Order: sequence, then C-alpha cells, then structure tokens
Amino acid sequence: MAASAQEKELAQLIVTSLNLEITADEIEPEAPLYGDGLGLDSIDILELSLAISKTYGVQLKSDDADNNRIFSSLRSLNRHIQQRRA
Repeated sequence: MAASAQEKELAQLIVTSLNLEITADEIEPEAPLYGDGLGLDSIDILELSLAISKTYGVQLKSDDADNNRIFSSLRSLNRHIQQRRA
C-alpha cells in the first residue's frame, strides 16, 4: 500500500530532521524504523520526537511503554500522531 499524504509529510520530516541520505519516498510505510529497516537508533528517535512535538504538537515520551509499537513503522507513527494531534 502506498504512503498517504500524511505519511509522506512525516517521512519528509524524518529525512529533514535526521539529515538522512535518502528521500522521503524511499521510506516504506510498513518498514521498521529501528534496526534493519530505516536503521534509526535511540538518539535518532529522541531527535525525531522533538521534531514531531514542534511540528504536530504531539508529545512523545521516552518512557512510554508503547514506544516499540508507536515507532515500529512510518505508518504506525503517523497513526499515533494523527490520533493525538491538537
């Protein structure tokens, strides 16, 4: 399934805020953000959380028990943001 407009916008935020050497279109909506997929680490996730907070007004906490699910893919992260957006 192709990325939605909201997912593409979030993918662009990920690429820009983390200075990734790929384009937003190269981020698969269902691919893992950690490890084998996009290869982000905990520092990347912290930076990304700050960018999401500034852009969408959604607070992501490092001690949230659901972080593995929230950050499991672009699609799940986008879904989480859209559900909590101000």
